[in-house]
Amino acid sequence: MRKIYLDNASTTALRPEVVQEMTRILAEDFGNPSSTHSFGRSAKVLLESARKSIAKQLNATASEIIFTSCGTEANNWILRSAVKDLNVERIITSKIEHHAVLHTVEMLEVEYGIKVDYIALKPNGEIDFTDLAELLSQEGKTLVSLMHVNNETGTVLNLEKAVRMAHDYNALFHSDTVQSIGKTEIDVQHLGIDFLVASAHKFHGPKGAGFAYVKKNSGLQPLLYGGEQEKGLRAGTEAVHQIAGMAKALELSYLQLNQERAYISDLKKYAIEQLTIAFPEMKINGSEDGFYNILNVLLPFSEDKTAMILFHLDMKGIAVSRGSACQSGSVKPSHVLAELLNEEEAAKPSLRISFSHYNTKEDIEDLISALKSIG
Repeated sequence: MRKIYLDNASTTALRPEVVQEMTRILAEDFGNPSSTHSFGRSAKVLLESARKSIAKQLNATASEIIFTSCGTEANNWILRSAVKDLNVERIITSKIEHHAVLHTVEMLEVEYGIKVDYIALKPNGEIDFTDLAELLSQEGKTLVSLMHVNNETGTVLNLEKAVRMAHDYNALFHSDTVQSIGKTEIDVQHLGIDFLVASAHKFHGPKGAGFAYVKKNSGLQPLLYGGEQEKGLRAGTEAVHQIAGMAKALELSYLQLNQERAYISDLKKYAIEQLTIAFPEMKINGSEDGFYNILNVLLPFSEDKTAMILFHLDMKGIAVSRGSACQSGSVKPSHVLAELLNEEEAAKPSLRISFSHYNTKEDIEDLISALKSIG
């Protein structure tokens, strides 16, 4: 049976060059980068080369890149330290953020008594900038936390406009850019953003490696205490092979961005055309012109088909999802779609189909053929 992977918003396959780079380092450069002997120095060179490479892709300085285990850790660190150490009294966010942000903000509300304001959303999941301006005009030291690309619907935030508005009101700005880094250009100097986060496994790098961009002189304090790694901001011996793999993956993603973006955009367009022919009543969840590698569709199937749709597709070797992989064990509907759909629509099956340059038109045709056999 041919296996078809259309769940790239959940995780991505490692590029062969990344596997090669990591394998070489695992075999040859096992030193601890904090050690002063030659083994340690070799590992330290790899670590700092990776930091410089990542910084270059984002137009940051190397000192502004802090390595973490994943995007979730980076989000937790930034949000918690902003409240605890930077005296943030209020967080403005949205109800369709990743749970790494939402649950952290909820806990900060309980622990520190901060005020949390949820920005109004348009029916397609875009934020209401008029409401953002209204919220920003209120008193109190504020941090705005809004994701760049929604991981379920692909709705894109005008990040430049959002950062500018926040700074006009002297608010800090944090963005979960896990779905966009490596897939679109991000220039932190041009944006003037305070904090953003990334996770290697979303751009064909390894799991267990991520990073935070933290603007110089931000005043953030550590989430984890111990050694002096990562300029004293993130204790623990760095996973050199994973970090080097992450840097290699990001470098290749940006090197091949234009070509791969054009290819994937065509695939998404083809998928929409073919789904519309097969299921004329199909509806796109979120914005029609959402991010180029994510397509979330509401299918005109009966409610009794909803529960088993992923199982049936999996039996045919096809991997898609109904929402965030972090929530796949949950019986609750997607919190993102719950905000955007009415009760009747939410009961019907929605699928998130997410593409990479490894996908083909044949994959899409096989998916549609499998969906027809279920419907």
